[in-house]
Formats: sequence, structure tokens, C-alpha cells
Amino acid sequence: MKWEKLKPPDPDDPMCCCGCDIYQYSCCCDCEDLDEAFNSWLKEKTPYCGLQSPVLGTMINNLEISMIPALLLLPLLLRAASLHYLLGIIILTALPGLVLSYYYATHRRKRRTLFFLALALYSLAYMYYLFITEILPRGDVSPLQMCVVTTGMILTIVSLIHTKRGPGFVADSLHEARMDAEDHSNHCDVSIQLAAPEKTRKQAPTTKWTLCPVCKIMRPPRAGHCRTCGSCVQRLDHHCVWINSCVGQANHRSFLQTVCVFVLTSVYGISLVLRSLCPCQYLVTALFYCPGVYSQPSTALCFICCWYSSIITVGLVYLLVAQVLNISFNVTGREAQLALRNKKGQSRLWGLVVDTGEHSRGFYQNWVEFLTMKDSSVSFHSSPTDLV
Repeated sequence: MKWEKLKPPDPDDPMCCCGCDIYQYSCCCDCEDLDEAFNSWLKEKTPYCGLQSPVLGTMINNLEISMIPALLLLPLLLRAASLHYLLGIIILTALPGLVLSYYYATHRRKRRTLFFLALALYSLAYMYYLFITEILPRGDVSPLQMCVVTTGMILTIVSLIHTKRGPGFVADSLHEARMDAEDHSNHCDVSIQLAAPEKTRKQAPTTKWTLCPVCKIMRPPRAGHCRTCGSCVQRLDHHCVWINSCVGQANHRSFLQTVCVFVLTSVYGISLVLRSLCPCQYLVTALFYCPGVYSQPSTALCFICCWYSSIITVGLVYLLVAQVLNISFNVTGREAQLALRNKKGQSRLWGLVVDTGEHSRGFYQNWVEFLTMKDSSVSFHSSPTDLV
């Protein structure tokens, strides 16, 4: 019984009423708490509630952070962090913890939210606004450098919009079209094999399609069900809260492009700001020691924003490295998670990648497959206007 509670659910397990789309029913269910309360009632024990009442606990579990106050709070926190370096350390340490805690809360409820996408876009716009209003008037940035930063901003947004067009959902008609295509190809192969010598006859390879236990539709190999989006996705990698969408076969390349462009633009912008604030320091040392940066509120705010951008960039660099390694081994994030859970994969490179050995055909062929893969279905779940 204890192991069943500790065992994480499989990605394709059917949802209970906790994951129901009907909010009135889903907010009333907490299976583990209900079991514990029922067992305590059978044993005539009063369930321990602590200082938190059941009503308050339900309100906290179903609390949704409003985006507008949270977004307005970001510049206030950054300005407060620029008042003193101790405040900067405290706030910049607390901000990632608050964001991660809210991420795990939404991830546990398997609910889509626009908070992270709005936070990412607002942070990008606010950093660019400070760059124009505070750094550009100092005269240390040339027009060419300004054009490079602006181009990076535009390419990041364009790549994000292209990523948001859909991960490649599995449609009902996909399996029917696949069966028709296989019947036609088998008919042609049979006629060709009958005319060919017996030694050259080979059985055409067939791919195994599986039935999704949640969607009840046939899906191709390497497809997976996203419990957050409520649909099956071709070659599902993971559900990214920062784009409020899944990363699958149709948008994996554009997702990787978005991360690459953002990381390059962020690193270049941070280097320009540090050169302007601390011209006598090296770039690496200027981020840790910049004399006189707190003498003016504007320079202190720009320095704090450099640290804020650096924290985000470090996280995205880790994500970029993990994505590149997964592509090199031809494994998706979902497949790596299932391989570790079922003890069928090997962790390599200090745990950065899980080698399943199931789909890998070598470094070169893996990248060729990734760069040439196409969406095999016309997604009806998304449209060009579905940008949220």
C-alpha cells in the first residue's frame, strides 16, 4: 500500500476525478486524503488537520495566481532588490523558489495555465525596455549592436509563435489514413514480390500502433498522451509550461530554435550591459564585482536585471544541453522517463541523458531524422490563431 502511494503514475494512466475537466467535480476530490480520512473514521480516530481547515485547504489547492498583479509585482521586486545588495541576494534567491513552487502546484493538478508564458513574455519585454531606456542613452552601445539585440528579440518571438502552432496532435483520421496507405503499399509490394525471385522477397516492416487508454484512439509509435492538454501527441517529448503547450513532432525543431535564439540573445545582451556598467572589469568578474554600481538607482536596477537574466539563461542552457543530448541519442523526454521508471535505460553523461538504445541509429542519422521529420497529420486541435 505504501509503495502504491509512492509509485508515480504512468503518463498514459486514465485520470481519476482529480484530473476531471469539470472544475466543480475536480476541486472536491483528493484521493489520498479521502482514503486516509476514511481509514481514520473506520478506526474511530480524528483526522489530523493541524491549523488548516478543510475549506482553507480546498481554497489553497485550487488557487490560481492572477497574472496581472504577479506581472506588476516583478518590476517592483527588481527595484527593491536594487536598493541594497543584501536585498538583491534575498529577492533573487526567493524568486526562483516561488516560481518553482507554483510550477509544481500546477503540475500536480495537471492544469494548463498562462502564468508562465505571460511571465516569460513580460520579462523579455521588460528587459528590452530597460535596455532601451537605461543602457542605450549611455552611448556605449553602437547602432549595429542595438540591431543585433532587436533582431534576436524578434526572432525569439517569431520562433515562439511558430512553436505555438501545435505539437502534432493525433487525430482519429490518422490511423485510417495510415491503414489505407499500408493497404495500397502492401498491394504494390505483393505484386512486385511475386515477379521478383524468391531470394529477394522480404517482408515489409510494419509499425505497431497502440490504443490510448484515455483517448481511446489508435496512435503511432512514440506518441504519448499529455494529461495536461488532454490529447495524444506524436513523438511526445514533454509538456512545457513556459509555452503552455506540448513539445512534439510538429514543433520540436521550432522549440529548440526558440531556446537557442533566446540564449544567444540573452548572453549577448547581458555582455553589452555589463560592458556599459563596468567597463574596467572582465565580463565574468563584472557579474560578481562591479564597483560603484549601487551609486545610482538606474545602474543598480540594470545590474540586478543582469542577474535576473543570468538565472533564466542558466536554466535555459541546461534545458538546451539536455535537448541536444536527447536528440543525439534519439530519445524523447517521455521515453527517458519511462525507461528510468521501468529500469530499461542507462544514465549517461552524469545523468544528463538516458540511453534506451531502442531508436538510436548513430549520432549523424539521429540528427538527420530529427531535422527531416514531419507532422504526419493535419492537426485539428490548433490553428494559426491559437497562440496561447
